[in-house]
Amino acid sequence: MVSFEMNDRKKIGLGLTGFGVFFTFLGVVFLFDKGLLAMGNILFLSGLALTIGLTSTLQFFMKPQNYKGTISFGAGFFFVLIGWPIIGMILESYGFLVLFSGFWPTLSVFVQRIPVIGWIFQQPYIRSRYLRYLKGNSIFSKPITTRIST
Repeated sequence: MVSFEMNDRKKIGLGLTGFGVFFTFLGVVFLFDKGLLAMGNILFLSGLALTIGLTSTLQFFMKPQNYKGTISFGAGFFFVLIGWPIIGMILESYGFLVLFSGFWPTLSVFVQRIPVIGWIFQQPYIRSRYLRYLKGNSIFSKPITTRIST
C-alpha cells in the first residue's frame, strides 16, 4: 500500500498548483489577460513538479500516450506567452483534457463524497449518464478477469 506523506515540499507544491489554477481563472475572467494566464501556467507547472517530483512530472508528460496532450498544452502555453491568449487557452484546455482524462473516474468518486454536491451527482439521471460514459470507455468495455492464487 502506498502512503501519501505530506511533507513541506508537497504542501508548497499543492499551494502553487492552487494559485496556478486561481491565476488562470482570474486571467479568463479578466478577458484573457495574458499576464495572469502566463503566471497561472507557470505556477501550475511548478506546483505539479513540486508535488509529485520533477522526474515523475517529466515521465508523465513524456509518455507516448500523452504526446498529443503534451504538445497541445505546450503549444497553448507558447501562444499565451507570445500574446495570443484565446488560441493558447483553447489549445491548453484541449491538452489538459487529454492529459488528465484518466483521472476523471477518481475525481467523480471524490465529488460524490462531498456532502451537497455529491447528492446532486448521485441522482438517477446524472448517474445513468456517467455509467453510460463508463461503459463506452475502453477500460470498462473489456471483461475483468482475476486470478486467485492458492
